[in-house]
Amino acid sequence: MQETPLCLRVGHLLPSSMSDSNTTDFTNPSTFILLGVPGLEAAHVWISIPFCALYTIVILGNFTILFIMKRETSLHEPMYYFLCMLAITDVLQTTSILPKTLSIFWFNSREIDFSACLTQMYFIHCLPVMASGIIVALAFDRYVAICDPLRHSTILTNPVVAKIGLAVGLRGGVLILPFPFLARQRPYCRSNIIPHTHCDHLAVVKLACADIRVSSYYGLFVAFMVMGLDMCFITVSYIQILRAIFSLPTKDSRLKTFRTCGSHLCVILVSCIPALFSFLSHRIGHNVPLHFNVLMTNIYLLVPPLLKPIIYGVGTKHIWDRLLQLFTCKGT
Repeated sequence: MQETPLCLRVGHLLPSSMSDSNTTDFTNPSTFILLGVPGLEAAHVWISIPFCALYTIVILGNFTILFIMKRETSLHEPMYYFLCMLAITDVLQTTSILPKTLSIFWFNSREIDFSACLTQMYFIHCLPVMASGIIVALAFDRYVAICDPLRHSTILTNPVVAKIGLAVGLRGGVLILPFPFLARQRPYCRSNIIPHTHCDHLAVVKLACADIRVSSYYGLFVAFMVMGLDMCFITVSYIQILRAIFSLPTKDSRLKTFRTCGSHLCVILVSCIPALFSFLSHRIGHNVPLHFNVLMTNIYLLVPPLLKPIIYGVGTKHIWDRLLQLFTCKGT
């Protein structure tokens, strides 16, 4: 029996005019159709509730962190500058995904312009690479603060912090630039229907009717290079940090010093574990339901920005104290 094409299977989800215009001629379409979570279309309204709550918490949490950093001059230090960069990156990352995703869930607004799709693809992949680089910068800050505390202020000066931030941004921007560039060069003649909530790189290029091995191999190269190099730098930093901690004379001093790294270690875990599961589900989980892959990608992209301000807000004493002062003053 001949398999029913995907475009016909999902035709009932689209308005008749949209279906007619987008399922007859797929040669370099001007628009794509985002399905949302394939197979769970009937539950889109319910799925939107945690997504909307997540977006609200991300915005409020990260802007609260930024407000406290700006207001308190005592927090104008390298670690907190890096946290500001991380907060801005996380807000941009969720904003590049969730408004369109929620419009699909709430208003069935599935169309996205081809150029807008490539722009979204760029930022969706660029911003996590930047966030990973900032986490490496935070590891370097902890290394200098613990292993060479007397020179911390002379090594991580404001110009050095700015240069590190610029390098992190350039790395992410340059590494991901080939994604939309290669995708734009492909002819699309199979379908213009993307079975996803957003314009994921692999989900888009799989619609091309040309050889996509270059895009696929480059995506693997970026993933292994970013994750591999960043984890190597973080591991080397923490080996040196642990050596310095264990050389301290008393147990209390060792615990007190190690606690200054606790928030950073938690952020590494909440960033790496979803990324690993998402990567494995896409690359080797060929028998995994499509909706599971879509949800795993969203968890990888959206849950870390939700948890980072909570981790740093609760786990960093200076930020927690300022938060208590802020809400206590408002309460009185």
